[in-house]
Amino acid sequence: MIGQFGVGFYSAFMVADRVRVVSRKVGAARAFSWESDGRGSFTVAEADQADRGTSITLFLKEDAAEFFDEWRLKAIVRRYSDHIALPIKLKTAEGEETINAASALWTRSKNEVTEEQTKAFYESLTYDNTDPFATLHIKAEGALEYSALLYLPGKRPPDLFTADRQSRVKLYVRRVFITDECKDLMPTWLRFVQGVVDSADLPLNVSREMLQNNPVVRKIRSGLVKKIISELEKKAKVEEGRSAYETFWEAFGPVLKEGLYEDFENRQALLGLARFRSSTESGWVSLAEYVGRLKPGQKAIYTASGESVETIAASPHLEGFRAKGVEVLYLTDPIDEFWLPMIGTFEEKPFQSITRGAADLGEITAEGDDKPAPAPETTPDLAALIERLKSVYGDTVKDVRISQRLTDSAVCLVADAGDVDLHLEKLLRAHQRLEQDAKRVLEINPTHPVITKLTATPKDAPLDDAAWLLLDQAHILEGSPVRDPRAFARRLESVLGR
Repeated sequence: MIGQFGVGFYSAFMVADRVRVVSRKVGAARAFSWESDGRGSFTVAEADQADRGTSITLFLKEDAAEFFDEWRLKAIVRRYSDHIALPIKLKTAEGEETINAASALWTRSKNEVTEEQTKAFYESLTYDNTDPFATLHIKAEGALEYSALLYLPGKRPPDLFTADRQSRVKLYVRRVFITDECKDLMPTWLRFVQGVVDSADLPLNVSREMLQNNPVVRKIRSGLVKKIISELEKKAKVEEGRSAYETFWEAFGPVLKEGLYEDFENRQALLGLARFRSSTESGWVSLAEYVGRLKPGQKAIYTASGESVETIAASPHLEGFRAKGVEVLYLTDPIDEFWLPMIGTFEEKPFQSITRGAADLGEITAEGDDKPAPAPETTPDLAALIERLKSVYGDTVKDVRISQRLTDSAVCLVADAGDVDLHLEKLLRAHQRLEQDAKRVLEINPTHPVITKLTATPKDAPLDDAAWLLLDQAHILEGSPVRDPRAFARRLESVLGR
């Protein structure tokens, strides 16, 4: 198959300064010898060969002596020709040995391959002796013909999040290995997939450059992605296998969520596969399950972002939602900050961060209540306190307002509706992608003892120390350092002294 392109002819002279071919045709009376040094001329002469067949002798260059090594030859054959249909034998002083498998599991019918064979092939590909989470045996026929044997690993590889990590899927053309670096064969959000793809529609002399933006490769990729998603959907729906799917999601969910950002075509399917931790459930939660548990009057899917589940669970922003039994999804992966605003809604319910904008909980009815609790009223004394706080802070904060989300804490910081969310700001600042910090809104809890005491403070009494301590407290609660530690310590000492 490969001889028609001249690739073998060219490669022979890369390692040899002379090549001799002796061949006798079936039924022919004589054999002939062809010999050349590859510099433009060749000779043909009669040769002695009793049987039909062809032998090719390479007289190796001095710098190609590595190809006299038995292990080097075996490695080359097993890498590039292990699965072609013909056996390749190596003859040494010790005897003759077949050094390729001469068989390709992916070309056989799924019913002809045992579980032990697919497991052994997975181990030979990955050096992983644990069972894969899923095995896909694919055979496409029709306008496009290809076979594939793909594996979804059961555990996360250590280099999954390294910058140069690519898909480990090997590309074959009619059983001949072409490359394991075809970036267009599998999207980056499926870079953990292992296996082989064998195409009958690509030429054997295809180069890496020809593979880029190749329409055949694009069609194969589309078909493979749909098969993988379909397999994951089956795994996710099986109730007795729920824990297995959740274990898989815990390992590979952060990578699959990259597809929510990158892959518009498969976005809705990936949303159905996504799982989240939440404020009300001990296990993983799907978006469909969340929507099915919406409280009366709840119009949004509430989310909270942070570095870990524990960090988010300790946030004061959750207090009002917990009080009404409203579920909040925890987002702990950096990619969450990018796919979420791009998608916006699920089943016509908008995603809403609990740390951005006003917490509109007034229309939600808590468990055991007949109607929503009324929003806290702004009394004249409370309005006066808010104005005094604004005058102390100046342009340090964007606004001061009464909170609907606080029940236990005195204060918290939130992002205004059109500003960068709190966790995203931290990520951008850590990567030096933020020129200056956005000004935040300080929300105060009108029922907290500290706020009620301050409300009753005479207008001529000093308020600055308490006001700045409240703002420092809000920064600490969101996991940020206080702006001026020395001033914080001085104010704290002053207040404690009084």
